[in-house]
Amino acid sequence: MHKTTLFLFFLITTVNFGQDFRFGKVSVEELKEESHALDSDADAAILFREQYSHIDYSQNNGFTLTTEIYERIKIYNAEGFEWGTHVIPIYQGGGDNEEDINSLKAVTYTLENGKVVETKLQNDGIFKEVRNKFYNVEKFTMPNLQAGCIIEFKYKLVSPFLSNIDEIRLQEDIPLNKADIRFYSPEWLVYQMHRKGLQPFKVEESSKAAKLNYVVRVDRNAGFATLSGSQLQKRNTTQNQTIDYQANSYSINVENVPAMKDEVFSSNIDNYRSAITFELAYTKYPNEPFETITSTWEAVSKTIYDSENFGGQLKNDRFYADDVDAVISGSTTSEEKATRIYEFVKQKMNWNKYIGIYADEGVKDAYKTGVGNTADINLLLVSMLRYAGLDANPIILSTRDNGIPLFPTRNGFNDVIAGVKLDENVILMDATHKMGAANLLEEKLLNWNGRLIREDGTSEWVSLNPTKHALENTMLNLEITEDLAISCRARSQYTGNYGLSYRRNYSGKSDQESLETLEERYSGIEINELEIKNIEEVYEPVELNYSFEMLDGIEEIGGKLYISPFLHLATQENPFKSEERKHPVDFMYPWKDRFIINIKLPQGYVVESLPQNEIVNLAEDLGVFKYLISNTNGYVQVSCEMALNSSIITPQYYQDLKKFYELIVSKQNNKIVLSKV
Repeated sequence: MHKTTLFLFFLITTVNFGQDFRFGKVSVEELKEESHALDSDADAAILFREQYSHIDYSQNNGFTLTTEIYERIKIYNAEGFEWGTHVIPIYQGGGDNEEDINSLKAVTYTLENGKVVETKLQNDGIFKEVRNKFYNVEKFTMPNLQAGCIIEFKYKLVSPFLSNIDEIRLQEDIPLNKADIRFYSPEWLVYQMHRKGLQPFKVEESSKAAKLNYVVRVDRNAGFATLSGSQLQKRNTTQNQTIDYQANSYSINVENVPAMKDEVFSSNIDNYRSAITFELAYTKYPNEPFETITSTWEAVSKTIYDSENFGGQLKNDRFYADDVDAVISGSTTSEEKATRIYEFVKQKMNWNKYIGIYADEGVKDAYKTGVGNTADINLLLVSMLRYAGLDANPIILSTRDNGIPLFPTRNGFNDVIAGVKLDENVILMDATHKMGAANLLEEKLLNWNGRLIREDGTSEWVSLNPTKHALENTMLNLEITEDLAISCRARSQYTGNYGLSYRRNYSGKSDQESLETLEERYSGIEINELEIKNIEEVYEPVELNYSFEMLDGIEEIGGKLYISPFLHLATQENPFKSEERKHPVDFMYPWKDRFIINIKLPQGYVVESLPQNEIVNLAEDLGVFKYLISNTNGYVQVSCEMALNSSIITPQYYQDLKKFYELIVSKQNNKIVLSKV
């Protein structure tokens, strides 16, 4: 072992074994630490994270899940202050079914004159917010935050919801020195583990004998009492009962976990952080039937579809039948029917900004008011498509910020769209967004696969990734004025997700606001006139026509003129700077950019030198870059095409992609040299 590595190993080992992680036992040595031993750039570090989740039974409340949280965090500088705010989601199930936080205790420790000073969290640092009808949050911000301080907090979250243990993160974007995670459940509730991430960790599983004592009312004529998931069934007389059972436990201990730092084109970096979740797979209470919750994708799909707020919403069509009949009247093809119904729902319904796989208002009430969540609207769309005789089904998915459901899970999905089968292809539709089109989803929905669920309970994966390129076609016509400025007329067309992006940015803006938005995007140009076409026409390309002047687009050196033909459109730097990449590069959708640039030579000048032509293909047909330049009849013409044919580039091709972008930057910033005749 190298001496430096050996020294660091003993240093970290000594620190970890020497620290006392009991609440309040913060040492002077911890407070004096100015930087992290293994990551000197870290703004903060989690010195210790402990989570103990256990399922217990009480006579009044039945089974409840209690999660005890304790963390100690070191903050090295002001950039680390964000770790001084902690947010706790609290699920509200309606009625008495809601989660509760108690025993919150939090302290900030600072070093003053060589002594440890404690500043306790007060009520004015605790905030409660209502996020929506399902979730509230309790948020607290630690007092007296300063560089070098340490914060500690602990609390208990008591929940009646047993189906899922919230994700336990074993890696953050700051170093994690030590974590101790434990989860306990009785044998009647069987959980499956879902692991993820690139950092390995080990789970220790064990079981031991335990007893549950309770009081029941029993009928003297009955042979036994029964135990259910929510309460003990009441009988006629009172008896003390004891049940022997096996207590299943899971334990995870990790140390010195490096930070997982975000990088460009990472999608949701949380997809690659090491973490674990526990989800209820099935229950088997004494004297009660076996009940499957989640075990296979088919079981998950059936459970969701059988819900009254999901599949139950697809049974009633009487309230809209006359309207749909009128909408599809005269349609001659299935595609035309589908498009008419889709556009009808898009225009009639207004999204209330809530997402979910289950209807909130219910499709009938949402239809009456014209307002609903994503499930209300898209389940309504599925129902109407079916009414019209089309093969339509809901597709549940996870949005990009919610992660990727790698294992059979109900809780991994948080949104739903519609899918209609036309010519053996499933066409994706989301009627919550006015600017969407068939097979054109918002970027937040482009997250691997969705699960299409049929009425008979069968299901299958459907790719959410676009198969067509987002396309940009741009033409520039340049002239060099007598005072060596550049005058240019530009025309660009955008389709696919490019067009969707432009519609978001420019829809509803005045001409002046649109002009200012474009100038802000392309600094260094002064736009004289701007025309934008088809912003509201979602099935047509967005078209931008504009003219501009650039005063500093030409360099004159020694009587020669140097010009970079791409002007404001040139890629200025390579976004991929890391030496290596351990997780995929995610562009969200395949894309293709085409440029044709015509430069009229100024009178009295000729071409002295041009950049070289270049054609480069990425491995496995992942992408292509073409750069062709010619000089004919007083004009220089540049034709450039760059394309990525896959939205996902795996780490094995990262170095190729990095070189690909180096070439793009180089060629787009190469200069044409003109000299006087």
